[in-house]
Amino acid sequence: MAHLHCLTPTVEPRVSTHMSQIIHMIKQILVNGFAYSIDGDVYFSVDKYPSYGQLSGRRLEDNQPGQRVAVDSRKQNPADFALWKASKAGEPFWESPWGPGRPGWHIECSAMSATYLGYSFDIHGGGMDLVFPHHENEIAQSCAAFKESNVSYWVHNGFVDVGSEKMSKSLGNFVTIRQVIDVYHPLALRLFLIGTHYRSTISYSIAQLEIASDRLYYIYQTICDCDNSLNQFNGENLKDYVPKYIVDCINKFQFDFEKSLADDLHTPIALASFSEPLKISNDLLHTRKGKKEHMRMESLILLRNEIKDGLHILGLKPSSFSEALFQLREKALKRAELSEEQVLQKIEERSSARKAKMYEKSDVIRKELAAVGITLMDGANETSWRPAVPLHLQEQLPSAA
Repeated sequence: MAHLHCLTPTVEPRVSTHMSQIIHMIKQILVNGFAYSIDGDVYFSVDKYPSYGQLSGRRLEDNQPGQRVAVDSRKQNPADFALWKASKAGEPFWESPWGPGRPGWHIECSAMSATYLGYSFDIHGGGMDLVFPHHENEIAQSCAAFKESNVSYWVHNGFVDVGSEKMSKSLGNFVTIRQVIDVYHPLALRLFLIGTHYRSTISYSIAQLEIASDRLYYIYQTICDCDNSLNQFNGENLKDYVPKYIVDCINKFQFDFEKSLADDLHTPIALASFSEPLKISNDLLHTRKGKKEHMRMESLILLRNEIKDGLHILGLKPSSFSEALFQLREKALKRAELSEEQVLQKIEERSSARKAKMYEKSDVIRKELAAVGITLMDGANETSWRPAVPLHLQEQLPSAA
């Protein structure tokens, strides 16, 4: 999580250390008349809570209890759910007013969130598969314990698919974060993930990771080129005036970026808003020096700073852009199963072939490297290389590549 720039939670509570809070909440629900106890078990009575189903929109008559586990015949209503379960032989247990047992699945979340956030708080998250019954039951039991309980926003994320199947341990089609960041920069994975709206299904594929990595390289290279250009500039007291199209570009970027994030964290649109500032920055970088050099430098400073600020907000700003570029190149070499020395040797072989007018051999070398994600760039005095989407993956996703 740290590699992905995910902030550390302030508190990471464990159920086993919050048993007193859980028992206290169950007692309060019983006192308020929303639950009943039977032989050491405590069940929430959904019939006593008329608003049950408010989050999912499901009606009690639509539910079909017994599909996953056998229905307890002692329940007053088959939809009633456990707040406390009496322990069975060999199970872990805690002492309670109803005898030794353990909490139900749902009550632990309500008790711990109330402990640290209060009965009313802003945002509650989870996967879309938790809307019913887990989050529905959380609402019911929290409000039953304290009628002013409220969550302002419920945030449910979509699944990760591989092909047409959900990525899961049970299907054996999952990939760990450690496996991904072993061959891709961690922030390339982050870019890939936020490239899909959090409520939507993410289709995991190597091709999509390659595209994300390529996009990240382009962004970081642009920033490094801006920094290098500005470091070489000896001008002082830059003019405040910049061309109107630069001001318009920055204003539009700020508006689109902030609007997209305010619209239910629409990160794909936020990412798309970088395109124009990046394009204009590169245009300015390749503009020859002239009489308006101060204006060009001032424009670059403003654009670079806006891009950096946006990357920071999205958690995509590395501690060092040059170091991140180096890491992206190292990861690309690892995927290609080549060393830097081997790539440079290939470049030398190609240069020799071109000098000898052996253009067919030269093209073969370029294509061999392109096939494994190494693209060559011919400059005025030398040939350099950079990571790129491998050719066979470009053919799968031509529009994205």
